[in-house]
Amino acid sequence: MAQVTDRLDLGRLALTAGEGRRLDLDARVDPLMLGGQRYAAAGAVEVRLDVSRTTSGYSLRLRAAIPLEGPCMRCLEHAGREVAIDAGEVDQPGGGEDLSSPYVDGDELDVSAWTRDALALALPTQIVCREGCLGLCPVCGENLNLAAPGHAHEPAPDPRWAALRELRIE
Repeated sequence: MAQVTDRLDLGRLALTAGEGRRLDLDARVDPLMLGGQRYAAAGAVEVRLDVSRTTSGYSLRLRAAIPLEGPCMRCLEHAGREVAIDAGEVDQPGGGEDLSSPYVDGDELDVSAWTRDALALALPTQIVCREGCLGLCPVCGENLNLAAPGHAHEPAPDPRWAALRELRIE
């Protein structure tokens, strides 16, 4: 594993207009909180950064496959999953809001923040331990993936019929 690069000085690359460079870096990714649960990458992650110099700014592309660890959103067991990211940014000073990257400040690129935000956008709607996870029993909380095939509970009586249960016929 190479040295961790959370912030990269793009000016040190000394690129001229039209020139580009591909960099393989390691960056830290801050944990994400989803539904009150913590999801994190184990240590620094390998990212590939393509930097191209424009006439007065930069065109950037970030790619990575991030191993994410956290609980399954259905059964709360361990759910490790790899999330692929592929994000692009353009920073052209004076080009307006659409051509201004929030990750570039002068010639400094915040690789860590960009990686975290790209990861948040690439996440699936649910992080599960496996496809077809059955989740937890809504009555007793047992993990239905591990429960017996006939796991069931007596249905609660309909409360609209409660008055009839009190009726005594002699």
